[in-house]
Amino acid sequence: MAAPELVVGAVVIAGAVVVGFAIQEALEAYDLKGNSPTGREPTLTTKPPQPGLATSRRLKPEPAGQDGLPPVPPRTETQERSLDCTPRPVPHLGGDALHNRCADRVPQNSFIGTDVLVNGKRFDALQLRTQVLWEIKTDNFETFTVALQESVIEKQVLEAQRERDLARACGYSFAMGVRSSAHRQALRDADPSLTIVVMDWC
Repeated sequence: MAAPELVVGAVVIAGAVVVGFAIQEALEAYDLKGNSPTGREPTLTTKPPQPGLATSRRLKPEPAGQDGLPPVPPRTETQERSLDCTPRPVPHLGGDALHNRCADRVPQNSFIGTDVLVNGKRFDALQLRTQVLWEIKTDNFETFTVALQESVIEKQVLEAQRERDLARACGYSFAMGVRSSAHRQALRDADPSLTIVVMDWC
C-alpha cells in the first residue's frame, strides 16, 4: 500500500492528463470547422492562381471558315473577272473579201455581215441554234512549202486551242472551217481533238 499522499497526487496528475487530452481534441475539432479561437481567418494551404494563368489556358481561336473547315483562299484576279458571254456583233476586221464571204456563209450563221464578240474574242461566225462558234481559215494550204505548212499548222493549232477554251468557258462548242481536205488533215494530225470542217460553201 502506498502512502495516502502519493495516491492523491497520482489521481490529480491522471485527472489533469485526461482533461488536457479533451481540451486538445476540442481545439482541433474547432479548427476543422473553419473557426479559430483567435478570431483570425483560417490559413489556406492552396496557393492562389498566378496572374495570367487563366489567359494562358484559354481555348485556341476557332479556325476561320464554317464548321472548322480550312479558311477559303482569296480569289485570284482571274477568278474575280466575270466572263462576258453575251454574243455581240462587231465589224469584220481587215478587207479580206474571201474570208468575210466564207464566214457569212457558214450554215445558219446568226451574225451575217459581222464578226461576233464572245468572251473578249472576235469569232467569225456563230450558229445560235447549235451553239457553235466558228473560226475561218482561207489559206491556199497546198501551195505552201513544207516548212511554211509546218509553221502555219503549229500557229493555227495553238490559236484554235485557245479559241476553243474561250468558247467552252461560255458554254459554246468550237469549229474551224478550212478550204481543203489537206489543210484539214494536217490540223487533225496535230490535234485530233479539234473540230475541223472543209467548207463546201466557200
